[in-house]
Amino acid sequence: MPESRTIQLVDLACTVNGRNVALRIEPRETLADVLRERLGLTGTKVSCDAQVCGACTVLLDGQPVSSCTLLAVEASGRAVRTVEGLARDGSLTPLQEAFIEHAAFQCGFCTSGMLMAATALLEEQRHLSREDVVHALEGNVCRCTGYVPIVDAVLAAAEAGQ
Repeated sequence: MPESRTIQLVDLACTVNGRNVALRIEPRETLADVLRERLGLTGTKVSCDAQVCGACTVLLDGQPVSSCTLLAVEASGRAVRTVEGLARDGSLTPLQEAFIEHAAFQCGFCTSGMLMAATALLEEQRHLSREDVVHALEGNVCRCTGYVPIVDAVLAAAEAGQ
């Protein structure tokens, strides 16, 4: 019979959506798993597990990352923002409002990843061209919308001054 191994837990201390979080986790846990399973933040979707579809996109220190392949320990001491952290005081952001106004979602599975990638873009630059938006979202796959309403929504949010 093979010898069983005990997995050493490690400490994870970071900020998630502005809240300090301290957990004991397995070193092999991904950030997506910790967010979804440990913290109940299920807006972060997991689909490909290979950093291809963008459904798991969250912001790590303001930069979009694929949380399905990022080890949670890599977020130690850093700021994580998920789709649940976008709205403030019960009010949607201009980007979220634009997604609604432009019907920039159908099944909704990709929406959280799209919102997070677009949020990073809007926080980085204000004056966007259609090409800027397409380039920023190229790592996010949507099988329903054809992307046009998504790009239109991001451009509308940029014009609204998000």
